[in-house]
Amino acid sequence: MKKIVYVAMSVDLIHKGHINIIKEASKLGDVVVGLLTDKAISSYKRLPFMPYESRKLIIEQIKGVDKVIEQRTHNYRENLLILRPNYVVHGDDWREGPQKKVRDEVIETLKEWNGELVEIPYTENISSTILNKNMREIGTTPNTRLSLLKRMLSAKSIIRLNEVHNGLSGLITEKAKIEKDGRVIEFDAMWSSSLTDSTAKGKPDIEAIDMTSRMNTVNDIFEVTTKPMIFDADTGGKNEHFTFTVKSLERLGVSAVVIEDKVGLKKNSLLGNSVHQEQDSIKNFQEKISLGKKSQVTNDFMIIARIESLILSKGLDDALERAKSYIDAGADGIMIHSKEKDPDEIFEFCSKYKESKPLMIVPTSYNAITEDEWESRGVNIICYANHMLRSAYPAMLSTALSILKNKRSLEASDKCISINDILDLIPGTK
Repeated sequence: MKKIVYVAMSVDLIHKGHINIIKEASKLGDVVVGLLTDKAISSYKRLPFMPYESRKLIIEQIKGVDKVIEQRTHNYRENLLILRPNYVVHGDDWREGPQKKVRDEVIETLKEWNGELVEIPYTENISSTILNKNMREIGTTPNTRLSLLKRMLSAKSIIRLNEVHNGLSGLITEKAKIEKDGRVIEFDAMWSSSLTDSTAKGKPDIEAIDMTSRMNTVNDIFEVTTKPMIFDADTGGKNEHFTFTVKSLERLGVSAVVIEDKVGLKKNSLLGNSVHQEQDSIKNFQEKISLGKKSQVTNDFMIIARIESLILSKGLDDALERAKSYIDAGADGIMIHSKEKDPDEIFEFCSKYKESKPLMIVPTSYNAITEDEWESRGVNIICYANHMLRSAYPAMLSTALSILKNKRSLEASDKCISINDILDLIPGTK
């Protein structure tokens, strides 16, 4: 009877290192590839470019692979206990770094039936990390980017959005990451905010920036990034205009649009009842959602309905009624908003929100709550809606005042990124 050899792989971008490991593993027995699901991969690093079924189809065609099964967690133990393989084969590049803990658990599990870990020397000058970096520099297509958000919502328990208002803030959001507890933590997607887009242009946040200008900003960001985007469309405008907005955003590759249930001249929600703001009727807003859904071309594009009931002191029951009504009209998700620093009313909404569609929050004022707690309360999307622009302004102002005060730029030097770092930041500059 041939021995069982287990090889766990992500295989987003197949390269010669993968082929070499399979080749060596096949010399030991029948090779079972445990292909990590999208959810398993996204638990410790970025969602793969290709969905699970596409990756599975590729691996099944490789010579030496006898069987492909799902590995549903980053940890191997579940599959190892089922298969009890004679060997586990892996490259030797996981002895240190974020995967060391996983390696140690594999060794301990194999001891239960005298299984053996076989490590293949790392293939020099090739890695998925390098290939992914190259892919990001090449860019992506609208269809690929558009579909990413829905895939993420299926694979990840919580999605982390960061506000972007130009190509530079997009690049920062694309590249920013930290490593913690064996996981790479980064932003999953981008938020195109009407507030920060208008503020960056020196205009008031009253829908003074027309949709063509807004989309030009999106295009600038998309030229240098690959992550999906949710677009803030304020009220969505007239119903007839909103249908064109949906088509235009979808064509660009935007994954979702958020529209709020208010009418009249747009005022920022955080102003609450201190300025005149009028909420739309449920029936009218349902019609807008329905028309938007009918106008989209793909099944991947999403319309998220933003409820202003708590902002306008209409109460929890009104917010919950609207959530159900908007989803009945075709909304793909709900965003609930509050201007309070105390998160209690958002907590209460979360506890009573029973709809199957994703729930999105923007914790700008109630910002003391961690992502882990929001996740435990059923939130699916967290949006850091304006922090990139808000942090840029005081830094630029401080530099400007320093130059005026000292009549030279020397004292401002330590506030600035170096010229060399700027040249390194933008691909193709050097």
